[in-house]
Amino acid sequence: MTVAPEKQTAAAWPVVAPPQYEGSRIPARVPTILDVPAGLRETDDIMQINFGPNHPSTHGVLRLIVDLDGETVVGLSAVIGYLHTGFEKSMESKTWWKAITYPERIDYVGYQNAELVFVLAVEKLLAIEVPEKATWMRMLLCELNRIHSHLVYLGTSALELGAVSMFWYTFRERDLIMDLSEMVAGTRMHTRYFQVGGLAEDIPPGFYPQARKFVEWMPKALDDYLGMLDRNMIWLERTKGVGVLSAEDAIALGQSGPNLRASGVDWDIRRDDTYLAYDQVDFRVPVYPEGDVYARYRVRMDEMAESVRIIRQCLDRLEQMEGQPWIADDRKVVLPPREELHTSMESLIHHFKIVTEGYRVPEGEVYTAIESPRGESGCYVVSDGGPKPWRVHFRAPSFVALEATATCMHDSLVADLIAIVGSLDAVMGDTDR
Repeated sequence: MTVAPEKQTAAAWPVVAPPQYEGSRIPARVPTILDVPAGLRETDDIMQINFGPNHPSTHGVLRLIVDLDGETVVGLSAVIGYLHTGFEKSMESKTWWKAITYPERIDYVGYQNAELVFVLAVEKLLAIEVPEKATWMRMLLCELNRIHSHLVYLGTSALELGAVSMFWYTFRERDLIMDLSEMVAGTRMHTRYFQVGGLAEDIPPGFYPQARKFVEWMPKALDDYLGMLDRNMIWLERTKGVGVLSAEDAIALGQSGPNLRASGVDWDIRRDDTYLAYDQVDFRVPVYPEGDVYARYRVRMDEMAESVRIIRQCLDRLEQMEGQPWIADDRKVVLPPREELHTSMESLIHHFKIVTEGYRVPEGEVYTAIESPRGESGCYVVSDGGPKPWRVHFRAPSFVALEATATCMHDSLVADLIAIVGSLDAVMGDTDR
């Protein structure tokens, strides 16, 4: 049986920030529901409204039942399930080979990272060795996807607070990333480029120069974003001191990723429980102590800059690997080269068997976690030794992020609700699955 190694406990996480507030603001009765105080409930001044599920500022089909005392939010409850797809159960009815297409549709913004965590889990059960070239290309694409995800967050969050032009600027850079995805995999999203054992195809000619152009351009774009927002008084007043989440409450609520680091907790799986080749690249983990909407924005801005640094280092390594294998040479798991299908009966048989029946994965269970754009994205899989997963379950960072909504709404106005929900950066496909 294959089991993931035990990880560092939350109590050992390095907190680098002083307490943002005294005690805890997590609601006592139910941590995810902000109850209206009894004294206010008895008055006739409370108005209950439905915010969503069809509302552009909920970043998906999220329904928030909000109790208002004037413009102050005094009660809040999140209702999810409007985008329940049953992807995890669907994966259990597909072969391991066919199931790869599902995870990237769960977190459809951080699709490349979602695909990676499932592939890594299967590879751990198979104990298959992945070529170095594939490892570095996976890391490059995941960092591109991290920038892609943060650009969507930044553009939509700024749009909701009135900075309309930011949306168009961020989607301009997002389009450059999707051009690179299309060059590699033939599709702009949901690429299925990561395969068990490596990559679906070799890196195409012309990719490296195009990626170099992007890493040269992106730092200038980030400077433009900072110039537009960090000197904008409306943006600063709408984000600073709003939606504060302390380090202790963030850990208690299971937060991870930018939401955790914006509360002053210095924890990043890429560095602290490393995977791929992150231990071989130089990057900084941004941490901010304030725990507010502005801190979460700055963490993501700095992460985009660090992702550019990682991509540049990946390109330096990959350009030296020309001609090296990009997928493992295991014909029981990996599709044979396409050119062999016309000349080799054995290759044709292996191709037919993998596509129609799938390959068998040794019996066992494993949990694999990565640092997705939204935090710890985990995949738990169980194999009974057959060609299909017996159990698949994902730890969705978006689901966990929404748990902090009630805590962040302490003494907030209804206008602040827009900024707070956007700053938590939940994807509803990831939440509901």
